Amino acid sequence: MITENKELKRLNTLGLPAKARWFAQPADVSSIKSILSDIRFKGLPVLVTGSGSNLLYSKDFDGLLIRPDITSITVTGQDDNFVYLRAGSGVNWDTFVAYCVDRGWGGVENLSHIPGCVGASPVQNIGAYGAEVADTILSVEFIDLETHKEHSLSAEECMFGYRDSIFKRELKSKTIITYVTFRLSKYPVINAGYADVAAELAGVKKPGLYDVRKAIIDIRKRKLPDPEVIGNAGSFFKNPVIPAEMASSLQKENPSLKLFPAQSGYSKIPAGWLIEQCGFKGQRVGNVGVHPNQALVLVAFEGASGVELINLAHSIQKCVLDKFKIEIEPEVNII
Repeated sequence: MITENKELKRLNTLGLPAKARWFAQPADVSSIKSILSDIRFKGLPVLVTGSGSNLLYSKDFDGLLIRPDITSITVTGQDDNFVYLRAGSGVNWDTFVAYCVDRGWGGVENLSHIPGCVGASPVQNIGAYGAEVADTILSVEFIDLETHKEHSLSAEECMFGYRDSIFKRELKSKTIITYVTFRLSKYPVINAGYADVAAELAGVKKPGLYDVRKAIIDIRKRKLPDPEVIGNAGSFFKNPVIPAEMASSLQKENPSLKLFPAQSGYSKIPAGWLIEQCGFKGQRVGNVGVHPNQALVLVAFEGASGVELINLAHSIQKCVLDKFKIEIEPEVNII
């Protein structure tokens, strides 16, 4: 079904008002191809979204917005150690995680309670608590927006990096992801290296996948606001990766600062800590603000506009740059 002048306020977790000139929610590959071939949309910009958990609308979208609704999960094979799952791009991400954990298949449990859908997961290589979705992805299928042809890339060809992939660079705005194939472990190794997770599991003698999932859900619920209650897009900024020498020097001046390993010669520093040091945590400016429990999360109160949120983000970026000489980049996509 194709809708004209679609209101998007309930289709983005920030709850920002915006309209799409055209909106389509195809449930299979043939429907996607049919929509792309429709003469009404020739020459119009195309925006592909999932659950809208990583979008900031600063204005209406004068084009065709496609929200794939392919929701199948299929076991495509298995061997002694692994099971292979092909999931549709429209599958809710946390539903997929629960599906795997319920069956004892490991690899995505540390990514529990992340908003979004399967199709969005490889784009920014979602990650949390010592795990990245790239660790489990085998391949990604997509349709080329220009040729309407189907393609598949291996995990290596996706060029995954920290919150990065080929879909954010060379293929940005050029594809519609349709399916992702995952490789899950039949004999999972529990990943509880992060201090928060270890503390949450302290009373569990031999934690399993369900224990890890529950611990992470509990942590995220405490730290992060519910989009149904207050508009937000989760982590608004990426954690910056800086030279290890610079990070070490900063940590000496600030013993409470936690550093995390990155590529050789670099360290990852929490953007939330930088923002908090600038005094933004819990601050409200008009109809937008910074969450009091997690400075990495910007929130949109009723009546907020995308421009207000962008202005707040710019103020935060400027302060962090002036104070620490570190640039922080938005993780959300600004439309």
